[in-house]
Amino acid sequence: MPKITGVSLFEVRLPLRHEFETSSHRKTSLTHILVALQDGAGNTGWGEIASPADPFFCAETNDTAWLIAEKYFAKQLVGVEFETPYEFEKNWAKIRGNEFVKSGFSIAGWDLFAKAAGVSLAAALGGERERVQAGVSLGIETSIDALLTEVEKHVAAGYERVKLKIAPGWDLEPTRAVRGAFPAVDVHVDANAVYEPGEAAFALFKQLDKLELTMFEQPFAQRDFLSHAELQKRVATPVCLDESVVSLDDLRLAHALNAIGVLNIKVSRMGGLTVARAAHDFAVEVGIPVWCGGMHEFGIGRAANVALSALPGFTLPSDVSASEKYYREDIIDPVVTANGGMVTVPSGAGIGHAVREQMVRDLALRVLEV
Repeated sequence: MPKITGVSLFEVRLPLRHEFETSSHRKTSLTHILVALQDGAGNTGWGEIASPADPFFCAETNDTAWLIAEKYFAKQLVGVEFETPYEFEKNWAKIRGNEFVKSGFSIAGWDLFAKAAGVSLAAALGGERERVQAGVSLGIETSIDALLTEVEKHVAAGYERVKLKIAPGWDLEPTRAVRGAFPAVDVHVDANAVYEPGEAAFALFKQLDKLELTMFEQPFAQRDFLSHAELQKRVATPVCLDESVVSLDDLRLAHALNAIGVLNIKVSRMGGLTVARAAHDFAVEVGIPVWCGGMHEFGIGRAANVALSALPGFTLPSDVSASEKYYREDIIDPVVTANGGMVTVPSGAGIGHAVREQMVRDLALRVLEV
């Protein structure tokens, strides 16, 4: 039974290998908060709060996450004993929202539990695969030619699924160009909730529907289940929900309204591994295909996503591409690698990677140790 004897927080910034632009902004680096839970037996469970720097994807930011993590998590968890991660997560049951913070501590708790038990995180979650298929997510580029260059580079590296970020003014033509140049590649588009519902948007997606894409991810606002349901009536391409599904209740509502054809499960968005696994189980039960999305996590969060993707319901390629896709140097050893678009699920205890703690400390913008 792990007993937490110490909690540490490290805010770390890593430069991106390639600038990444979505419908809201362009990023050259990412700043995440790492969570370390120590127990009396010498184990350390690591988690990652992969919150955005700005409140564009969701209401949480690095600054709000640090405040909540310090005030309501770190200081309260020292001395806590737990037999299972489910029991551990009850310690923050009263806290509303703040899913990214919850996710970081959830991952750390699951990692600590798996290390104490001497099993891999994937095995602790019930994963069955030894390898998972990875896809890549590509941002808005300065030109269609630049986008095609990026797609070609990653297809040549063995990735068979490419997700394209789209926004008004950068949607039909770049997508058509990629589909024309790479007819055999699994392509889908992600709007990050930027389109206004109405006939103009429906007409655009009717045009995109002709390109035989795998899915349309989150065209409309987070709470707008009705517009997603209306779009799904009008197109054959499955509508995938991301930002809309924060809780299991959201998923049940979307399913009842026929507003979802595919589910993007993001550990960070849903508040941790426990609820992410429950979402997977519900989706499998009702026949919704799932895949694991990402927030450009550093190695810790990426390893957790790989472990989750080993569950049997993840039938579509997930955002678990190699560390080098985003970062020249990652904080884990060994880094996550992909061979022919496939990522091996670690078999070692916990996340299966050693965290480079000295690197973390050297890069830390701020540190809290309780």
